[in-house]
Amino acid sequence: MRTVMGLFAAASLLAGGLMHCTPAPPGLPAGHLIDLTHPFSAETIYWPTAKSFTLEKVAEGMTAAGYYYAANNFSAAEHGGTHLDSPIHFAEGKHTTDEIPLERLVGPAVVVDVSTAAAADRDYQIQIADFEAWEKQHGRLPAQAIVLLRTGYGKYWPDREKYLGTAETGPQAVAGLHFPGLHPQAAAWLVQRGVKAVGIDTPSIDYGQSTLFESHQTLFRENIPAFENVAQLEQLPAVGATVIALPMKIKGGSGGPLRIIAIVP
Repeated sequence: MRTVMGLFAAASLLAGGLMHCTPAPPGLPAGHLIDLTHPFSAETIYWPTAKSFTLEKVAEGMTAAGYYYAANNFSAAEHGGTHLDSPIHFAEGKHTTDEIPLERLVGPAVVVDVSTAAAADRDYQIQIADFEAWEKQHGRLPAQAIVLLRTGYGKYWPDREKYLGTAETGPQAVAGLHFPGLHPQAAAWLVQRGVKAVGIDTPSIDYGQSTLFESHQTLFRENIPAFENVAQLEQLPAVGATVIALPMKIKGGSGGPLRIIAIVP
């Protein structure tokens, strides 16, 4: 059975390549693995104006030579399904997908649960007060933490209308987006706390009605990447998990599909 350390070493090689290996962070814990990634398929939710995921079958079956062979082509927008937002997405000159240091994508995770407030208000914006309440219960937010925001909207996946607030697609659908996100002032608070990355179980770090995407701008100016459409956050403890979040390494990319897992002691 593959060990957690073995899994991380293999993933690091895939993400960075043999010419750009980074020493594995010390002290990865033992534990069980939880997949925080929604599968990519025709059901995968994308922004209403973005190209959806398409899988084109190239071959499937026995060949004339007597062996089985299967292959596909796929296409999709960078930003959809469980994915990474690179800082350059909203901050000129900041990290592209391939430039994000691996150390930013691996680390201790904290889960801030705002699902009660988000259930009462589809346009809820996570406040500094939510983080202060978390700290009163769990202690100061650890330095270099990966902060995962649990709104509870992951339970709606892949129902577009319940998850996004609208089932429509195209530019006219954007005005109908209603889902929770991170308030820009709370994003600035996280910057001051020195977080590594921020993830959320909705389509965007900014709430659905945002027009300026200020939380994206605030985080990305500091080269703090974001993970969006994260799955199964209800399976993680408030503290104690370790996250490994490795995107497709797109040279010059503004984001990309993300395979994100957690190690839970």
